[in-house]
Amino acid sequence: MAGHSKWANIQHRKGRQDAQRSKLFSKLAKEITVAAKMGDPDPEKNPRLRMAVKEAKSKSVPKDVIDRAIKKSQAGDGDNYDEIRYEGYGPNGIALLVEAMTDNRNRTASNVRSYFTKSGGDMGQTGSVAFMFDRVGEIIYAASVGDADTVMMAAIEAGADDVQSDEEGHWIYCADTDLNEVATALEATLGESETAKLIWKPQAPTEITDVETAQKLMKLIDTLEDDDDVQNVIGNFDLSEDVAASL
Repeated sequence: MAGHSKWANIQHRKGRQDAQRSKLFSKLAKEITVAAKMGDPDPEKNPRLRMAVKEAKSKSVPKDVIDRAIKKSQAGDGDNYDEIRYEGYGPNGIALLVEAMTDNRNRTASNVRSYFTKSGGDMGQTGSVAFMFDRVGEIIYAASVGDADTVMMAAIEAGADDVQSDEEGHWIYCADTDLNEVATALEATLGESETAKLIWKPQAPTEITDVETAQKLMKLIDTLEDDDDVQNVIGNFDLSEDVAASL
């Protein structure tokens, strides 16, 4: 996927990541609680929970926070969260998907709509932009696990659909329903991955070459991600090298 590493760099700018660490931990813990509540509290028997725990560990969430999130799911008196996806257009008509977990649909919808409006964007109806993305499994390995050919062969054997490799790492993609199976098979040959999760992958990202547009878009994404109910924000855009370097 063109620009996957640049997009990842923007998402995980170090200063912002450090400043938002507690908020990030909270979002990851919420996903663990919901996953455990919907299935078995044992990660080995619950693929969604296993992936949620793996993602949390990759972001350095402490073990006690993970254990507490799982226990919360079994308490019986914990919050009940609805999973909702909002769709809309940001600055310059860039399509955005916003995944949320909320205990108050009206509050979250109102907030998300307000963020889009204030940015000059527009929140659309369900299905208005989702067709521009594919729901797939993404498994990421560090470049050090092997060269591109080695990882490609391992991915093919594991049942993956696509691999993108560069000097920063390897991005392996598979059908959403095959994620647990492919990730498990890859662990046997390449070792444990950095992350393995379901994502919305843009089909044809729009390249942004204008700094002002990029700044407005990143401001909207930052505002959305700052909302406690929002879990993920995904856009169908790529940033040119010059623009990415200026942010």
